[in-house]
Amino acid sequence: MTTDHPDFEGTPVGRRLVLGMLGLGAGGLVAAPYVQRGIESFLGAASDKDPTGLTGLLPNGGGFRYYSVATSVPRKNEQNYRLTVDGLVERPATYTLDALRALPQNRVVRDVQCVTGWRVPETPFSGVSLSLLLDAAGVRPEAKAIRFTCFDGAYSESLTLQQARRDDVLVCLQMQDEPVSHSHGGPVRLYVAPMYFYKSAKWLSGITVTSEVRPGYWEERGYDVDAWVGGSNGRSDTPTV
Repeated sequence: MTTDHPDFEGTPVGRRLVLGMLGLGAGGLVAAPYVQRGIESFLGAASDKDPTGLTGLLPNGGGFRYYSVATSVPRKNEQNYRLTVDGLVERPATYTLDALRALPQNRVVRDVQCVTGWRVPETPFSGVSLSLLLDAAGVRPEAKAIRFTCFDGAYSESLTLQQARRDDVLVCLQMQDEPVSHSHGGPVRLYVAPMYFYKSAKWLSGITVTSEVRPGYWEERGYDVDAWVGGSNGRSDTPTV
């Protein structure tokens, strides 16, 4: 169902382009399949090499398209991957990939929804419940939020503490029942099931407990901080739970 590009390192994305795609997505839940085919046909005809990088932003055949806000992303594995948990906690910790794999795993199957309108249905994600790592670290009483940082050196995200403790928020090690690939944000990514996919930060390296929500990369560029599917970015529907 997905089209994986294992050598893809990412394409820088400008604010105008992303907000333009967001505008497309506002009506894209109905029109997206037709718009998508038209844009992909245009881009394919314009250049076989796609110097614009736009095709890396568009879903293809009901699957995923991948992009990064960094020009390149280092690859991590069992030997050099580390995830830190710090900030307003009693017991800061650093996890290797093997240590995360040894913890209880939770599997969630949900539709993946991009804010621009495309969807990948019934996608399984597996990993460690974020709440388990927070409990192990001992969150201090003054804590109100979580900030996530990534080893691409650029991306960040945030959740309130209440949001982070949901059962369907994972530190994800598997996607579609396979280890998370590099282009999907592996070896470890965040997965926030009830929110638009930009909240599910790829290449996760840091979980910092904070006293307030700090807007993430795209939120600083116009996206909503609370990104409930159906209730975000101008939509008035009840958040999906």
